[in-house]
Formats: sequence, C-alpha cells, structure tokens
Amino acid sequence: MKKTVPVIGMACSACSANVERKLNTLEGIKYASVSLPSRTALIEYDERIITLQQIKSEISAIGYDLVIEEDRKTDEIERQYYRNLRFKTILSWVFSVLIMAFSMRWISCGSDLMSNLLSMLIAIFNIAICGWTFYRTAWKQLMHVAANMDTLVALSTGISLVFSIFNTFWGDEVWGTRGIVWHTYYDASAMIITFVLTGRLLEGKARDGMTSSIRNLMGLAPKTAHIVEDGKIEEIPISTIEKGDVLEVRAGEKIPVDGEVISAESFMTADAAYVDESMITGEPTPVEKRKGARVMAGTIPSQGKFRMRARMIGEDTALAHIIKMVQEAQGSKAPVQRIVDRLALVFVPTVAFASLVTFLLWWLLGGNEALPHAILSAVAVLVIACPCAMGLATPTAMMIGIGKAAEKQIFIKDATALEKLCKVDALVTDKTGTLTIPNKNVDFTKNETLSLEDREKMKPHAQEVMRQLRRDGIDVYMMSGDKDEAVAYWAEQAGIIHYQSCVMPGDKENLVRTLQSEGKTVAMIGDGVNDTQALAMADVSIAIGKGTDVAMDVAQVVLMGNDLQTITNAIHLSRKTVKMIRENLFWAFIYNIICIPVAAGVLYMFGIDFQITPTWASALMAFSSVSVILNSLRLKFF
Repeated sequence: MKKTVPVIGMACSACSANVERKLNTLEGIKYASVSLPSRTALIEYDERIITLQQIKSEISAIGYDLVIEEDRKTDEIERQYYRNLRFKTILSWVFSVLIMAFSMRWISCGSDLMSNLLSMLIAIFNIAICGWTFYRTAWKQLMHVAANMDTLVALSTGISLVFSIFNTFWGDEVWGTRGIVWHTYYDASAMIITFVLTGRLLEGKARDGMTSSIRNLMGLAPKTAHIVEDGKIEEIPISTIEKGDVLEVRAGEKIPVDGEVISAESFMTADAAYVDESMITGEPTPVEKRKGARVMAGTIPSQGKFRMRARMIGEDTALAHIIKMVQEAQGSKAPVQRIVDRLALVFVPTVAFASLVTFLLWWLLGGNEALPHAILSAVAVLVIACPCAMGLATPTAMMIGIGKAAEKQIFIKDATALEKLCKVDALVTDKTGTLTIPNKNVDFTKNETLSLEDREKMKPHAQEVMRQLRRDGIDVYMMSGDKDEAVAYWAEQAGIIHYQSCVMPGDKENLVRTLQSEGKTVAMIGDGVNDTQALAMADVSIAIGKGTDVAMDVAQVVLMGNDLQTITNAIHLSRKTVKMIRENLFWAFIYNIICIPVAAGVLYMFGIDFQITPTWASALMAFSSVSVILNSLRLKFF
C-alpha cells in the first residue's frame, strides 16, 4: 500500500528529517519520504504488519501528527493552523512592542525594577500563549534524543528569559558589586518568538503559491452531477455516483467521472457532442464524442450535451490518477535532498555545540565581566542558525517545478526524473505515435497506392523542436520498425540526422545501452509496448499520454497531447529548476557560514566592534527561510 499522508507540526528541515527517520525505522514500512514544503509523507507500507493508526501513534510520540481520518479535512486543518498562527503572531507583536516600550523607557513606570517586573510578566505571557509550542515540541524531541528548529528557539528564549529574571532580582548584588553594568533581555526573548512566528506566517502565505497547481487540478472535479433514473434527471453529490450510473452532462458543465458516451447531440451534429479536453491533454481543439467514445472527469463539453455511463469513479478516474501522480512527485526527493536531510539531522546539535563553545570562549577570555556578553553571543548563535533555509532549498524548487510542469500537461512522476532531465544530451525517439500521427481511417490492404502523407502526418512543431534540441546540445536518434523509405522520409521532414528503420524492441534498448556506455545521459520517448524495454533502460523515460498503459506505467515523465513542444518545455523547466536549487542551496549555506560566526562575535578579533544581537538574529533567520521560498516562486513565471 502506498499513500500520501498530510503531516502536521513540521517547521524546518530537521523536523521533516526526524519524521522520515522515524517512519523508516518502523517495522512494516518499506519506504517513506517526507516533504517539508508540501507538509506530506509518502509512505509505502505492508498493511499486514502495520496500520496507519499505529504509524500515527509513533509519529505523535515525537511531536507531530498524521492526518489519516476521513472526517479531518487537511484544508480546514491548515486554515485553522494559519488563523491560530496569525493570532499568535499579532499578539506576540503586541507583547514585544510593550516590552520594548518599558525597556527603552518609552513608557515610564516609576523605577527600573517596576519596568523590569512588567517586562518579565509580559515575556512570560508571551512564551505561555504564543511560544509554548516551541517548548512542547523541543521537549518531545529531547525525549527521543532528537532536535529541530523548535529546540533552538526554546533554548535561546529560555536562556534569555532566565538570565533576565536573574538580573532583575540579583543583578545589583551579583554584577553591581563587581562594577559590572548589567541589563535585562526580555525584549530579545519576546522578539525571537515574534520574528520566528512572523517568518512562519509569511512562509505559510508563500506556500499557498507552491500548492496552487494541485488545487487547480483538484478544482477540475465538480461537486455535483446530474443522474438519469426512470426518465428523471436529479442533481446529486459526486461522491454518491456508482459504476454503471447514467449521467447527463450539458455544455459548460464539468464531466464528473470517467465513462462512456451512450448518446450525444449538438446543434452541429445530431449524434455527437464536442468536449474541451485541453485541461488534461493540452489539445486546443474540442474533441468530437459519439456513442462509445471515452470521456474523462474534469473535461468540459463545449458544444451539445450527452449521456454517459460511469465506468471509473473516485480515485480510479484519470484525473484522480494525475492528481495522485503530481502529489507523489512533489513529495518525492531528488538525490541532492538526501544529502541535505542528513546534514539537517546533525545541524541543530552542531549549532547547540557551537553556541556552548561561543559562551565558554567569551567567558574564559573576558572573565566574569564578559559573562553577560558571553550569554548574549551564545543566544545569538542559537537563534541565527537556520536549517529551514537549507531544508527548503531543494524541495520548494522541485515542488513548484513539478507543479508548473503539470500546468503545461507534463506529468513528472518523481523528483529524480526532473533533476536528471537537465543532464540529458541524447534523445532516442520512436516514430509512429511519437513523432507522427497515424491515419486510422486508412485501408492498409491498398497501401501500395498511398503516399506517405496518407499513412500518417507529422505532429505539430516537430521541426522546431528538433532544431531546439540541437541548439540545446542534445543529439536525437529515431528508431522505428517501419520500412526504410518511410523512416528516411519522416527523419528528413523532422530534421533528424541519426535514424534507423526495421528495428525490433531489443534494438532500441541496445542503442540506449550503447549511448550510455559512451558517457551520455539518455532520454527515451515512446508510446507503445515495443518501447518499454528501451524506456526501462533509459536514464529518463518519457511516454506520450495517448500511448499504451504499459508505456505510461514504465515512464518517469508523461507528455499529454500531440504538441512536441512539451519535450523542450520539460527539459528547459528541468534546467531552470535545477539552477534554482543551486541558487537556493548556495545562499542557504552562505547565510549560515557568514551569519553564525558574526553572531558569535568573530569580527571583534579583527578590531571591528560589531555583533548581531539576538533580536536581529531572529529577524535574519526568519527572512532566510522566506527568501528561499520567494526565490523558488519565480519558477511560476517560467
């Protein structure tokens, strides 16, 4: 059983890495991949050994939640989470501004002690109301010998609060008697929580743009349908449709399920209707539908009306398969993400150790007089370190790239395929059904008298696509079982230099092997059973959406429609996505490499009197995560 399950409570890459590690240690789970941007887990498990409820219990124990109940709607949970987060963020800003007003003496309270006491109470309220989830998750993580971003937030705010309370009551006695000027840092404790919450709020808002492709696909399915029973037509919820039901669909309405036309009519034709399938196949022209024709859920009759018999319902429809394919692809991980996940697991403990070293060095080098500064430096290191930016760098770009591909009728089954597409420098292609469209109305018993243009026709933009592939540095090889004359003719028409006729399925596979042995990254594109061997062998396998089910099952990428521009679109989108990943990872690593030492106070070694305070550290940390998402969202304009 393979299932994509929403995960509640993840906030950083260490969270997703911890959930994934826990899932993969459970007996009965064959494979698990957790996506931070989509907040989902792709789980393949053996129902005989472990149930979803048992999996949920194990994940709940480490501080997260799986949404497996039918009556719990993920959209509603996310909306409620967003509303709660917005409330906490606004309230935390109010608390922080009040503390700043007291600590900066914008509001006079009569004495420093009274200002500190009021600030202390507000800071405690802020942690109890707005920041308690950080502490709860950090505690659960500690109980399972793990750590995440919440651990860093809990440590930094807790240390700031405790140190400030100590100074409020014993500052004069401990520091004042030694001639050391002391301060309280309630504002830092509050602002850290405020900025982290603000960052998550902005991240959640930006994440809506990443999931728009799935929402658009889901929006293709109507909520209701018209059922025909005993000569009457009634409107019913789509969930109540059963196989074999007769439904009526009129112009402008969405087809509710997959089925077969049993009667049709339009003002143009007495026994046919015309259906716009562009949202699924990319075909710009409405398709004629007569009795016996197949219709797909989510497509829309543009002219006429028809009655249909329901054949595939619910999760069995073509639209549901496409949505599931895109969801699983967005939840899958590229090879580079595996490396980042392993780093995320050790990142938080490493930062905690770096914070401790920072504290000890300042204290040892500066003595007791430097103790307040040592504590603030350690807190700044804890706050500014951001595993979120690193963890979001790859999956956000992949998620948006796969979603953007789906909008262009390019359905990519996993992130590895999207990453490999950018490296392709050799493309092996079938002819009939892939580069050309066969004429199904031809009488092949008289094919001696037919011209090649009467056997088949070239698909749209074939010549332009072949020229573009050559400009992109990709060699194209056409392999066909057709006769020499036909293969040579269509190769010339398409502008393909390398071609071979009268080949068997094994010959296509051998060519792929040969090209790979020469060090090439090979993509194979085909549409039939005879292409499956080569598809399985290729580095990237591409199937035409109107091909056989076998070819589409084997392929990693499925191109809908007949326009060959989807080939170059897929390759260019892959290159753009991988470029975006590299940019995100570069800035995420540079951010941590530069900011952590500066927060620790390394510039003092070079005579520069500058250090990042905990308050600014929290703002920079929040901005780093949001900036990665915003950069990735540029892919939506591809």
